[in-house]
Amino acid sequence: MPEGPSIVILKDLIKELHLGKPEVLEVTGNVKNFDKDRLLHQKVEDFKSWGKHFLICFNDFTVRIHFMLFGSYLINERKKTPVKLGLIFKKDELNFYTCKVDLLEGNVNEHYTWQNDVMADEWSSSTAIKKLKEKPNALVCDVLLDQQVFSGVGNIIKNEVLYRARIHPLNKIEDLPTAKLKALVNESRNYSFDFLKWKKENALSKHWEVYSQKECPLKHKINKKELGKTHRQTYFCEKCQKIYK
Repeated sequence: MPEGPSIVILKDLIKELHLGKPEVLEVTGNVKNFDKDRLLHQKVEDFKSWGKHFLICFNDFTVRIHFMLFGSYLINERKKTPVKLGLIFKKDELNFYTCKVDLLEGNVNEHYTWQNDVMADEWSSSTAIKKLKEKPNALVCDVLLDQQVFSGVGNIIKNEVLYRARIHPLNKIEDLPTAKLKALVNESRNYSFDFLKWKKENALSKHWEVYSQKECPLKHKINKKELGKTHRQTYFCEKCQKIYK
């Protein structure tokens, strides 16, 4: 599943095409939960990202793309897999595959809180801390994946942030010292931008310290377990990452 930085890369790639506000000249695909012809001859106002959502904004509605586990996209290319949604402009085309596509009515700002997005200029660390304190009994391994707190954080970022902050994944929010709570919030944003940089360099996995690793950088054994209510695969070091009581 693509994490927030990967969606930012898609947004940047499309903006590099210098499309401006292009008119949709042709719509293809097997999307069925709305009339795709509504997009025909409409002008795109903007391309945005919010967490793991890619947003194609029109005047009074927005198309939301969620790539789920196996979604993909091609720019100015096609593949044999049936396209979920394809948009053809004067000189370029965008094709989305094996993804969830929805149509959001009205202004996109009515649907999203941008300060929750770890990659957004509007990101608010103080808001994130406030929301964390409202979930005292939640495990940090679950809360980091809560898109209403850390929009864009996925399982890779979760694991790496917890190691960077030296926080055991089974800590409850209420047990974390204030300094660790701030570290959790700050590193979620810091690592996301490192992720973006390394992903663009095609070097992301070279920088993993615990994710899919057998040893941490200090040569301690890495544990691998499905933890929390999310039951997502979690990699952690018992020696480096502390449980607070």
